[in-house]
Amino acid sequence: MRRKPWDLAFTAEPAEVAGLRRVMRAHLGIWGLHGVVDEAQLCVSELVSNVITHVGPGTPAVLAVSMNGGHLRIEVQDPDTRALPTLLDAKADSEGGRGMALVDAVAARWGVELGPDRKVTWCELATGLTSPDGHVEDPGVRRAEALLELCSNGGPPSLPGSGRLGRTAAEESVISLVTDLLHWLRAHGCDAENALDRARTCYDAEMGAVGDGAFREPAV
Repeated sequence: MRRKPWDLAFTAEPAEVAGLRRVMRAHLGIWGLHGVVDEAQLCVSELVSNVITHVGPGTPAVLAVSMNGGHLRIEVQDPDTRALPTLLDAKADSEGGRGMALVDAVAARWGVELGPDRKVTWCELATGLTSPDGHVEDPGVRRAEALLELCSNGGPPSLPGSGRLGRTAAEESVISLVTDLLHWLRAHGCDAENALDRARTCYDAEMGAVGDGAFREPAV
């Protein structure tokens, strides 16, 4: 799966935060990184809020997202090189100082980079990937991929026999297989619910054709 870097210019206003969180969720869904969506949205909220609070509302800024090895890198760029974010030991009754503490709590690492005309505050989240273009390791995904490879090399294995116990075991095997395939779809950024709907539509159409005596086995 290719995960190309992307960025989005925005104006640092409180009303923009919800939209940026939605954009982050959508992109991570496409990338198959559902497991870090909540942490990524929290980091976006805090990094943008930090600009609003310490640089000022209306500041032109940029959200940039990329992969750094197996980590998801989130950057927020703004033009103020003086207001540097700091990690405070914010107490429970403090009204401020919690933003970077929250980022520090969920991120593997974070920092600030200064340029001649801008500041970049960044953080990186562990994703479980072994490479930027890989997919999240999951037992269901691995089993589904093994079965898909098997099917492409000569067809699926035989199901248990036709006895009562055999049929029960076969049904459980099919249910497990469908579950694993849904894991595979999600890990590769696909919409599992849409896939289920499409599969059901195809199934209903084929069963209807069988009832009409018009069903033909698909070519392989």
